[in-house]
Amino acid sequence: MGATKTDHYTDRQNQIATIAKALGHPARVAIIEYLLKVNACICSDIVDELPLAQPTISQHLKELKNAGLIKGNIEGNAICYCIDETTFKILKNYFSNIITAVTQQKQCC
Repeated sequence: MGATKTDHYTDRQNQIATIAKALGHPARVAIIEYLLKVNACICSDIVDELPLAQPTISQHLKELKNAGLIKGNIEGNAICYCIDETTFKILKNYFSNIITAVTQQKQCC
């Protein structure tokens, strides 16, 4: 069986790509910003906040959770979501390294 496209890259590169892909939709960015503002919420709170249907919100939450950007706890018959700090630390380190490298480079173009 042949190698998949992701097999050609490091685990770190694949992880950053997965996170970036999850953040690649404005509704998901809006969900992250909302969760930062309220610190935790139930899915129905997000439905009230964004101009999207509940199934659409749920799909976006699933993508964010699969990328490790949010986590959820079951509270009764609802799920309470919040930011997963671990993944944001990974992003902070990644972008800090890029910014440091770029600012230390000599101009090439």
